[in-house]
Amino acid sequence: MSLLDKIIRFDKELMVLLNGMGTESWDQFWLLATNQLSWIPLYLLFLYLGFKSMDWKKGLALVILAAILVTFSDQFTVFLKDFFERLRPNRDPSINGIIRILKNNKSFSFVSGHATTSMAVSLFMYLTFKKNYPYTYLFFIWPLMFAYSRIYIGVHFPLDVLCGALLGVGIGYAFYLISLKVFAYIDLRSKQP
Repeated sequence: MSLLDKIIRFDKELMVLLNGMGTESWDQFWLLATNQLSWIPLYLLFLYLGFKSMDWKKGLALVILAAILVTFSDQFTVFLKDFFERLRPNRDPSINGIIRILKNNKSFSFVSGHATTSMAVSLFMYLTFKKNYPYTYLFFIWPLMFAYSRIYIGVHFPLDVLCGALLGVGIGYAFYLISLKVFAYIDLRSKQP
């Protein structure tokens, strides 16, 4: 058995364990947590903090950069899923008969777009706001809950989520560096007569 086969086997065993910890009494909570619309108050908080801590030009630039980040992250994860073609747990015949399945997604699994994008946005916002607001580390509750919800409902393996989160860190940090250049450009333009 190759190292990759051992990793995949361990990932499936961990999936069965983590997913199997779910109970019907928690199902609705995790279905709510996995729904992007449930997080609208957090998105509005990001918007509020952006315009509260920056002038309108930088606030608008932040919104545009965040929209580009989300679009890039989403499309890149779709590319990776189509490239790797890993079956989701709910469609994997080796385990789908023994796990709890609350959603029946049909696309491929590796990497988790939810984990990637939520981590990218959270890191981007954390780095942007940490100097002005002391509790921005709490933003990371979102990607942790969002990512675990994907395992709970049976549509992602733990490795999909972990790799997605790591990819999200890279994307979020890259967009933060881009934002520094954009904000510096806005400052430079504002100082010109």
